Amino acid sequence: MATSTYLSNPVVTVNSVDLSNQCTAATLTHRFDQLESTAFGDTDRKFVKGLGNHEVTLSLYMSYTATETYASLQALVGTTTTVRVQPTSAADSATNPGFILTGAFLAELPVINATMGELSTVDVTFVGGVYSVDTTGA
Repeated sequence: MATSTYLSNPVVTVNSVDLSNQCTAATLTHRFDQLESTAFGDTDRKFVKGLGNHEVTLSLYMSYTATETYASLQALVGTTTTVRVQPTSAADSATNPGFILTGAFLAELPVINATMGELSTVDVTFVGGVYSVDTTGA
């Protein structure tokens, strides 16, 4: 049974720029490639851990003003950067860890996604990088 409300006041930073006020959803997936190690004589498939294959997807309002979504992300397309997502704006701790992808790659940026009468939003996905968890604020 759920006992906590998450992302009630989250912090989302990309390349040290706080995009929390433009972000409506964040999903960071900690994942490893699965490598099959099944051999002759085995009666079931077996797997071992391969390389880390992490990703973070952010849903953002598309704002074109200085220091907001477009201005902050457009130069990052085709490069690597650091993305950090934290459940609340409180200090890092075991109950409020900062989830970090360092060296995450941004392959594409939708530059416009517009529908009449709606706020423009885009989903951006950063892939790869080194996954870490900060519980100390270091």
